[in-house]
Amino acid sequence: MSDHQPCLPARPVRESQSEMAEIVLPNDANPLNALLGGRLMHWIDLAGALAAHRHSRQYVVTASIDHLDFLFPVRVGDLVILRSSVNRAFHTSMEVGVKVWVENYLVNTSHHVSSAYLTFVAIDKSGTRISVPAVVPETPEENRRYEDAARRREIRRAEYNRRRQQG
Repeated sequence: MSDHQPCLPARPVRESQSEMAEIVLPNDANPLNALLGGRLMHWIDLAGALAAHRHSRQYVVTASIDHLDFLFPVRVGDLVILRSSVNRAFHTSMEVGVKVWVENYLVNTSHHVSSAYLTFVAIDKSGTRISVPAVVPETPEENRRYEDAARRREIRRAEYNRRRQQG
């Protein structure tokens, strides 16, 4: 069974690659001047949507976000860089990987802050799911992410079915 509608031309991962930058302002932080986790999650969702839009060239909605860890503190004044790309596309859904870095441009340091996998679904103006093109991985890293996405999808489906059965 094919993951995609055959009439849609496949697109390479590079066409979905996106980068977003945000500077952490006082309104983005808690009383300790650290970035609010919810603000970072919002930025991750936006960065993921950019890649999904670029790949599908359609409206997209967030269907799920996998496990999220905050690995390094982000402070007011830091520059947050979010890089995203579509790892794999299925019939109407796409798995997008987002990797987040923090840069302190005053002391020239950079740290990995967080990574997440998000699932987006392409929809038309009425909210009906629509097919998306296949992804063509071109590098060994893109191939690894492509294969890993299929395994993560099976895990997500199994967990979804387990929760549905528990009611």
